[in-house]
Amino acid sequence: MKKYKIISFLVLISIIASYIILPMDAQASANTLAEFRAEVEKYTADLQAKQDKVAKNDKEVAEIKARIAEIEAELDKIVEEIGTLQTEIDQSNQEIKEKSEESKKILEYYQLANGENAYLEYAFGATSITDMIYRMSVVEQLTEYNDKIMKELEDLIAKNKQQQEDLTTKQTEQKNLQTELESEKERINADTKALKDAMPGVQEQIDAAKANVKYYESIGCGETENIQQCQIRYDREHASSGGGSSGGGGAGNVMPPSAAGFFRPMESGYVTQNWMNNGHLGIDLGNRNYSNIEIHPIATGVVFAKYYDNAGALVLKIRHYTNGRYLYSTYAHLSAWYVNVGQIVTPDTVIGRMGSTGNSSGPHLHLEVTTCDWNTGGGCTWATYQRSTLNPRNYIGFPSGLYSWWYGR
Repeated sequence: MKKYKIISFLVLISIIASYIILPMDAQASANTLAEFRAEVEKYTADLQAKQDKVAKNDKEVAEIKARIAEIEAELDKIVEEIGTLQTEIDQSNQEIKEKSEESKKILEYYQLANGENAYLEYAFGATSITDMIYRMSVVEQLTEYNDKIMKELEDLIAKNKQQQEDLTTKQTEQKNLQTELESEKERINADTKALKDAMPGVQEQIDAAKANVKYYESIGCGETENIQQCQIRYDREHASSGGGSSGGGGAGNVMPPSAAGFFRPMESGYVTQNWMNNGHLGIDLGNRNYSNIEIHPIATGVVFAKYYDNAGALVLKIRHYTNGRYLYSTYAHLSAWYVNVGQIVTPDTVIGRMGSTGNSSGPHLHLEVTTCDWNTGGGCTWATYQRSTLNPRNYIGFPSGLYSWWYGR
């Protein structure tokens, strides 16, 4: 009976610890395997909706581009027509000038251009009534002919100028329409870019939800069983079958479950240094069999950086999208890495091996969790990065003491 009470007390402590240690923003959005399946469906539908909208936008942009091409062709035609009309106007003006010169020469031929009253002098210079009638008839015919030609040319010029004005108005209207279409095209392209920028985050949500489904299926969680309770049960059963803990932690160490979607980066090991111990920005993890220890991501994400730091340590960085925000995890002192920048990784992916590269006192994994990273830009400086560090224990279920073994991820 006493043994039963002790076990019940430890179970109660484990359950309470699981809720005390995890901060609110690290709690899962889903509480059961069924809810994680629903998340997969929801995020998949969201991704499909975005893809459909991008396809629709692409179609609209193609139609707008075709319409703009038609307008540009129409504008080219208008410019050509305006030029043709201007040529006709110039030709008509030249013809008016030439006709004026021709009339003057005709009048001179008939000796009508000898003074201001040339027409009268010519008419009244007749030697007889018959000659006078003839002369007046000549003057009248020349005047009518000259006026007729001038009127026709002036009417043609006026008509061409009106057509020019109409075409210029149409040209302005077409240019305004072209500007509106260009603006609409830019708006749609901006919408498409926003959709495409959001897609990786949605895909990460899908991958994370699928990884959760796979993991909680693998540890035997029921569809409607609370995942926190399932994780506690699994950890307890696994620890008891795996020989329990060893090292300095003792039986009093409690190993809380990880937050939903987060996993230990190694199959087994122990904590050798805690977060913010003497300014330590992360947590150090060790394992005696370090040469064969594979390192996994703590959650689904995208590799965004890998490099040797100034001390020569192999460093790998992964961006995660969880509970509506980004987190960044750093894995340092690796002996090797097996993934590339831009690669999507899940908790099952082997990203590298434990090592002792760089400024290291021995083989271990240095793990950091932050809310920003200077490698991504966006105003995250080294000082901001330091302030953004989070305690990995808030997300990952490690034994509470140092050098206390865990088994299973």
